[in-house]
Amino acid sequence: MYDCILVPTDGSSEVEHALEYAFDLAAAHDATIRAIYVVNAAGYGGLPMETAWEGISDALREEGRAAVERVEKIAPEDVHVETAVLEGSPSRVIVEEATPGTCDLVVMGTHGRGGIDRLLLGSVTERVVRNAQVPVLTVNVDPKRVGDGADQPQVAVE
Repeated sequence: MYDCILVPTDGSSEVEHALEYAFDLAAAHDATIRAIYVVNAAGYGGLPMETAWEGISDALREEGRAAVERVEKIAPEDVHVETAVLEGSPSRVIVEEATPGTCDLVVMGTHGRGGIDRLLLGSVTERVVRNAQVPVLTVNVDPKRVGDGADQPQVAVE
């Protein structure tokens, strides 16, 4: 059913909870995990001109490499992992990567923000759920809620 499972990572330890689900699905379906980290360059557009963009870009790319290497490191031996560090708007890049024929499922964490936080901050996960052409499995990775039943994955297909 699944040949490729896309897993966006931000490098945080909380994302590892979502990875557990992705690894289990990949093992069960003999699927490849495609772990991506998206460098959000737009978030740094307001920096003063004298700030060395090249240095910031290099640092963000290195952070991304470390994040996807972590996925490779913790993956079970029987799960094949491909990685990429990409650049752009995170939700847009994830949706572009999650197209039928390329990836069959997106597994991603959500910090469970709601109400005014979601309105003010936006939600990458919510935008991916609304715009992806493939199913999206969301896993609540809020450390305060893991274990209370709220961390059970939710499949969203629109």
